[in-house]
Amino acid sequence: MSVAEDMTTHQDSTLLPDLLVLTSEAVAAADTALQAARHGLHARLVGDGPVTSQAVDQDQFAGHGLAWFATYVAALTEMHKWAERLQSEGKLGEIEQLILQAAFGEYLSQMIGGIPMSQNEIVRPRDVGLDDDAVHAFATPSVCTLMEHGNSRRVVARLAELLTASAGSATFGNVGLDETYDMMRDQFRRFCDEKVVEPAHQWHLKDELIPAEIIKEMAELGVFGLTIPEEYGGLGMSKTSMCVVSEELSRGYIGVGSLGTRSEIAAELILGGGTEDQKKKWLPKIASAEILPTAVFTEPNTGSDLGSLRTRAVKDGDVYKVTGNKTWITHAARADVMTLLARTNPDEKGYKGLSMFLAEKPRQQESNDFPADGMTGGEIEVLGYRGMKEYELGFDEFEVKADNLLGGEEGQGFKQLMQTFESARIQTAARAVGVAQSALELGLKYAQDRQQFGKPIAEFPRVYGKLVMMAVEIMIARQLTYFSAREKDEGRRCDLEAGMAKLLGARVAWAAADNALQMHGGNGFALEYPISRVLCDARILNIFEGAAEIQAQVISRRLLEVGRN
Repeated sequence: MSVAEDMTTHQDSTLLPDLLVLTSEAVAAADTALQAARHGLHARLVGDGPVTSQAVDQDQFAGHGLAWFATYVAALTEMHKWAERLQSEGKLGEIEQLILQAAFGEYLSQMIGGIPMSQNEIVRPRDVGLDDDAVHAFATPSVCTLMEHGNSRRVVARLAELLTASAGSATFGNVGLDETYDMMRDQFRRFCDEKVVEPAHQWHLKDELIPAEIIKEMAELGVFGLTIPEEYGGLGMSKTSMCVVSEELSRGYIGVGSLGTRSEIAAELILGGGTEDQKKKWLPKIASAEILPTAVFTEPNTGSDLGSLRTRAVKDGDVYKVTGNKTWITHAARADVMTLLARTNPDEKGYKGLSMFLAEKPRQQESNDFPADGMTGGEIEVLGYRGMKEYELGFDEFEVKADNLLGGEEGQGFKQLMQTFESARIQTAARAVGVAQSALELGLKYAQDRQQFGKPIAEFPRVYGKLVMMAVEIMIARQLTYFSAREKDEGRRCDLEAGMAKLLGARVAWAAADNALQMHGGNGFALEYPISRVLCDARILNIFEGAAEIQAQVISRRLLEVGRN
């Protein structure tokens, strides 16, 4: 039976009447359940004491489950607001309405039946302290209507028809941004289609650095100075712009999308913590890609525990001498400057003794990746995310100019780094959306081309159902990401929103890549097919910029802090 034959009624019958009324009421019910869970867990895990990681660790599954439950509430809230904006502009069409109700139907069902934190960790209402009475109160008539009819078989079949018809367009459904962003998306989509999509797989297979010509063209397009203020040589654009650009570049290849991340982190550090002289010296060069930065934070055996960093920086006249080891340093060989976190005060344990440096280094040479005195390095071979390469670094009295101490004051490194987390996680969420979009496009094309039992496999319900839910979840992750970017643009604290966008986006990207590979069957396991690379690339998103477990820990702590009120 084809998708068209699977439709037993006219298309309009798939649309729920008064949809925005239903979704508004469902968001209110979900938020009420969230508040109950948050206050209950606060009383049980924290009581009258401080909200600490140790308190959350008493029942980490519950705390992290609360983070996921809250992420779903935030995601559905933003989907409802997205639809309201489209409706006010007369742009809420059939595709958008079906995506909306499918999103609510699926996520509400998971909130009541079980949210997958990972493949074998399912958080259920009772895990976050919601008893049968609370679940019954959550299951209002609107919630039940959306769960029963929101993503019914007919809805999925109709969405599959619309998805097939829209193949080749930049996005599936109106993402709700103005024409300026649409033009930007089209520009970077063309760039990737012409210069990135085809050769990216060979860069991956040969484990090559992204060619310098690509970096040069990206610089000409303004990628590296996108959000740097105009007074410092950048374009002075919004974090929402960064999201759109990162999406499209990562759709082409995550390595290309991630080149801008290093510049984004370095620029945020300098803008937030640098002296005026440092801003004037470094930001124009970063914006033009005259210099390429890399972030040098992580050490062996520390991971996310930055307070345990042991790399030392000892002042000696007009230089600091750095000694220690760093690992998982992306693009280190080709970088010109390292944002280097080191301990300047050995008597201060934890975060207070850390300082940030703008440590200059020469680029790699043909025969030597790390020609700097006092510095050595070796490549870490990885499954995916290969276009910039990963390295472990060793420092033995490596010299950094004292003038390059960020902000000119010791002991501010961790505070300065914390100021970058919001933007870094927003950008990572956008990269995840781009990787998921790539997986959707590869899966859709293969499913339309691949013939089995006399028809394209895209006509089989288990195949087109996967494609539809990929498209729906991409829109969910996209709207949550855009929301966090808008909050950042408005100058509001958004670590919670950015963390949620990153947490959900990484899972969506992995699910999309995994499902797209499944559609390829055995061919998906062959290195020659790009989906094999996309699967490997997608996997890193749940690890870097805060592993999913760390991200959930941070979110749960923030939720419980509010939960005391």
